[in-house]
Amino acid sequence: MSQLITISPSPHAHTPVTVRRLMLNVIVALLPAVALALYCFGLGAAVVIATSIAGCVVVEYLISRYMLGEKPSIGNLSAVLTGLLLALNLPSNLPIWTVLIGCVIAIGIGKMTFGGLGCNIFNPALVGRVFLLLSFPVQMTTWPLPMENRMAYLDATTGATTLGQLKMDQISGADVDILTHALGFTGGSMGEMGAIALLIGFIYLLCTRTITWHIPVSILATVALFSLCIGVNPGVQLVTGGLMLGAIFMATDYVTSPMSHSGMILYGVMIGIITVVIRQWGAYPEGVSFAILIMNGLTPLINRYLKPRKFGEGRVAA
Repeated sequence: MSQLITISPSPHAHTPVTVRRLMLNVIVALLPAVALALYCFGLGAAVVIATSIAGCVVVEYLISRYMLGEKPSIGNLSAVLTGLLLALNLPSNLPIWTVLIGCVIAIGIGKMTFGGLGCNIFNPALVGRVFLLLSFPVQMTTWPLPMENRMAYLDATTGATTLGQLKMDQISGADVDILTHALGFTGGSMGEMGAIALLIGFIYLLCTRTITWHIPVSILATVALFSLCIGVNPGVQLVTGGLMLGAIFMATDYVTSPMSHSGMILYGVMIGIITVVIRQWGAYPEGVSFAILIMNGLTPLINRYLKPRKFGEGRVAA
């Protein structure tokens, strides 16, 4: 043969679209949320986002170049996307050293330990986020208030999130202004606020066929229906916390989500159920990150039993 066959792990693009282009589409889709975070949190958001992106890129380069002895893969923008997603899962007043630890965990353990892009079992950004939450709970649950002291960084004015207040019975679902939360003028991590901005990104991803509707819609629909069944305001559950960010941008990761449409729907339904269970009866007010990571671990099992139909299967020979 004059040309060798290249065998590589997923994600595989069966069109002229490259992995770099797919990553760039997701980054572009996140720009409305990034712009809103910069507007609401100012300097702190800029510092955390820049640090997270730079940290993830540098860590991936160093591991690829000096530990694995391979050509660095930072050109495919996957490290940039991981850094951006990690940043949006963090409060805007998180110290730089803490952000960098999250970068090392996300890339070094969540991604490169498994062999790099296409081989990781869990979403790298969520691995970094959950590690920081468990290791530095005070720093990770000190939330700056939007539109206050936007030029402040570490000494920004802080307050509790809506989910935290609901968990402590400080407010009821009837007290939550859904429109305010949808617009993004509430405390929390930089990607927890602004459901409208995230939905704009969702529409862009659908229009560019970067993702399909199956996972996000099944997650959001399940959360709404389950919340309604247990007597919780579904609108509040949809627009608060990291549900929108997780459903649209984290759970749809090509590598860690199921391949078939039926598998995607089951995956999304289970994420929605686990999220509501943790929110209502778990120790943490938010459960999206844990739900996605749990289902990441079950994705190989889903792929095994809910396989796409083989090409030509079921056809009758002429």
